[in-house]
Parts: sequence; structure tokens; C-alpha cells
Amino acid sequence: MDVDIYGHVNNVQYLSFFDTAVNGWYVANGLLDPRAGSEVFLVVETGCHYFSELTFPSTVFAGLRIEKLGSSSVVFRIGLFAGKEDETAALGRFVHVLVDRESRRPVRISDRARGILSSLMA
Repeated sequence: MDVDIYGHVNNVQYLSFFDTAVNGWYVANGLLDPRAGSEVFLVVETGCHYFSELTFPSTVFAGLRIEKLGSSSVVFRIGLFAGKEDETAALGRFVHVLVDRESRRPVRISDRARGILSSLMA
């Protein structure tokens, strides 16, 4: 499933890389407790521009930037890089909305979280 018939990483994996990079950053920065938190970030929009192939077994690195920080939403730009390459292999866009875990209704991003998220503003 990871590698397609042409020998390069399947397109669906790029979205998985984006999701892992963003959610890993949230967890590492104390903005998300995926199992017990009262609020979670939901993906409401995705996109990807492909520039070069990622191939197995290359290591993939991700770089994160925040393009826009709204009252309850965050727009991420994620660059994927193959190994030690300087050129971006793919550029992703993820729009997240912070919601109450139970009601799934949007909630305002706290000032504390806003300060942490602002560190990734372009």
C-alpha cells in the first residue's frame, strides 16, 4: 500500500505524512491529548502539490509553517523532503478546526495555544 506500481510512495501516504507531522507537533507542544483531551483538531480541508517523487526506503522529513491562525482554525503548510534533499518534494495544505470532543462544535483557540501556534507563523 505504501509504494505504487511505479516504485514511488503512493499519493495517499503523503496525506498520512502531513497528518503525522502536524499531530506530532501538537502533542509535542502540549496542544493535543488525542486520547483524553476535551478538545481535538479536525481536518476540514487538505491539498497537495507534488514536485518530485518520494521513494522507498528514503527517509522523509517534514517542515511545518502556519499560514493563517483564525479564532478556531489553523491553516498549515507542510513541506516534505526526501532524505537530505533541500528541494521540497511535496507541499501540503491542512486546515484544522479545534472542536469540542463530544459536541464536535468549534471552540475558540486559547491564548496559551495561540502563543504556541504563533511560533510557526510564516
